[in-house]
Amino acid sequence: MKEVIARLHHWIEKVPASFNTQSETEISKRPQPNKWSQKEILGHLCDSAQNNLQRFIRAQYEEQPQTVIRYDQDAWVHLMGYQTLPFEQVLSLWVSLHKQVAAVMEHTPKEWLQNTYPFGDGQPVTLEWMMRDYVDHLEHHLKQIFGSHIVKE
Repeated sequence: MKEVIARLHHWIEKVPASFNTQSETEISKRPQPNKWSQKEILGHLCDSAQNNLQRFIRAQYEEQPQTVIRYDQDAWVHLMGYQTLPFEQVLSLWVSLHKQVAAVMEHTPKEWLQNTYPFGDGQPVTLEWMMRDYVDHLEHHLKQIFGSHIVKE
């Protein structure tokens, strides 16, 4: 898990600096009418962080954790209004939420990482798998925003 947490800390530092060269207009531009802008992708990662924080916490204290509740990603992005918010507000939320995700990961006792949690199709996955998968998901979307070169650094 140290490697996963280190990757997350890397992005908490790298992402804000990576947007310095772009204007609000560039960050808000949708590549197609039905595709998210970079700002909306970052907002989606905020929504994902919120949902996964609940999963990471519940997997540690519930005797029989409930199945992962899916959420409508497009509805969340739309209803949170990321496209119309100032970019600095979205970025600040992203940084704060990911610092909290990292803190939860760091404070999770090693022996609890093997606790299982029924995932979307009911198949159990470990808490460690969920945490690793979350950072993989984060990197997937960062690649969408910045291109593959940023994820390789």
